[in-house]
Amino acid sequence: MEYIDNYRHKGLRRELVEAVRDKGIEDQEVLDALNHVPRHLFVDNVFDRRIYDDTAFPIEKGQTISQPFTVAYQTHLLQVEKGHKVLEIGTGSGYQAAVLAEMGARVFTVERQKRLYQKTKELLPEIGYSTIKCFYGDGYKGLPAFSPFNRIIVTAAVYDVPGALFQQLKVGGQMVVPIGGDFSQKMARITRVADDDFDQETFEEFRFVPMLSGK
Repeated sequence: MEYIDNYRHKGLRRELVEAVRDKGIEDQEVLDALNHVPRHLFVDNVFDRRIYDDTAFPIEKGQTISQPFTVAYQTHLLQVEKGHKVLEIGTGSGYQAAVLAEMGARVFTVERQKRLYQKTKELLPEIGYSTIKCFYGDGYKGLPAFSPFNRIIVTAAVYDVPGALFQQLKVGGQMVVPIGGDFSQKMARITRVADDDFDQETFEEFRFVPMLSGK
């Protein structure tokens, strides 16, 4: 399949980046990554310019491609550096993983919905993101075989952060995760400061779908 990313798409991306900047995201590396990722290629059917609105957009299996501001916000909090090994819980469309890859991260991403996993694993290398490693599995378990990670990002809400994710974070590493109930959560950044010592910072309120165990 041929994937088109033309001047119109690029112009709409520039407008999107300015909208995200106007909402308070000033991290230029994050904004540059948003500007490079062809968001329209992560959804089905005919291109719809609404995909470049700053809003979530439905994909299959009742899931969404996240709002660009939310992606930018989580990515900014994550403080990714080139070469960082990053675990993403909740691949979805692959959009967040692509943004991280644009910033030079080595991305390992887990999806529990088999159809989404299969589709995204096939799509990412076709549109230029062959370095992203996709896994079908239970996000609550993380990826112990590939740990530890410099960074972990969770793209679904949890009441309690799974213990496995704490253990798969490097000392000095950071995890960004929305914590809270069904209707709203607080974005948190957790830093592993020592083997058995974690520091948690709390930021703005968001609304995510709940993280589910199993596959």
